[in-house]
Amino acid sequence: MMNLIQKIAANKIRKEFGGFDKKRDEGQTTPDDITRYDNIKYGDDPKWPQWQLLDVYRPKGVEGKLPVIVSVHGGGWVYGNKDVYQFYCMRLAQRGFAVVNFSYRLAPEEIFPAAIEDTEKVFNWICNNADQYGLDLNNVFAVGDSAGAHLLSLYASAVSNDEYAKNYPFIQKKNLTLRGVALNCGKYKLKVPGDDKNITLLVKGYLPHHGTEEELDMVDGSAHVTKNFPPAFVMTCNGDFLYSQADYMTKALEAAGVQYEYHCYGTDEKPLWHVFHCDPKLEEAVVCNDQECAFFKKLCVN
Repeated sequence: MMNLIQKIAANKIRKEFGGFDKKRDEGQTTPDDITRYDNIKYGDDPKWPQWQLLDVYRPKGVEGKLPVIVSVHGGGWVYGNKDVYQFYCMRLAQRGFAVVNFSYRLAPEEIFPAAIEDTEKVFNWICNNADQYGLDLNNVFAVGDSAGAHLLSLYASAVSNDEYAKNYPFIQKKNLTLRGVALNCGKYKLKVPGDDKNITLLVKGYLPHHGTEEELDMVDGSAHVTKNFPPAFVMTCNGDFLYSQADYMTKALEAAGVQYEYHCYGTDEKPLWHVFHCDPKLEEAVVCNDQECAFFKKLCVN
């Protein structure tokens, strides 16, 4: 049964983050050069039909199959949906990609690994609908921020590390190549000294056994990286409360010999903030998203 304290913590995050995101997106509209396909069902959980939906965004007038970016949204595992990420994702699509923007089942209502299960369902949906929506299965990329970067790091390890994949028997081999990932302002180790008490509550509500040492090791986004992990763009910024977390991931990538780029935006004089890149009006966000998409394009194959 859902712990009342964890539910209160989740509702607090939903209210606070929701207010910030609403203000950020005020006045934003669908760009004239984007074609969008909305509210496509990808899962069949009757309890949460509003969470197992996705959108596809494409640059208007561009024919044929495009490289794909899948967006795994953040929100402390308890908040967020595709609508909160629509304007950010459409800006990525303007850079020459078909972008798949999806909602997933949230904690504490649905605990780990529900969000990973939904991520797998989305990648299967892409395989099954590539022709209809013009999706290039040879060039599939993914972005994730905050808790979404955590989920994406686990998923990327599960599809590239056969031993780790045993924890996720629902993930199957498919006719798709995850060519690269962008991990933005991510949380990779879920328990470190100095963690805010609210983060601790969220983690307890997210994991089935509330964060045993065994669980924490299994969901450590930096602990299961092998040489087969996709090339990664790891991003943080001055002012990000998860700034120190990027170091765990870059050290793991370095040790495994994985191609990666590390970027830190902002300065001490002009700090930014957690997931600043989601604000399409912000100059630094434009630079960051340009660089991530350039990183992906360099990895594309014909």
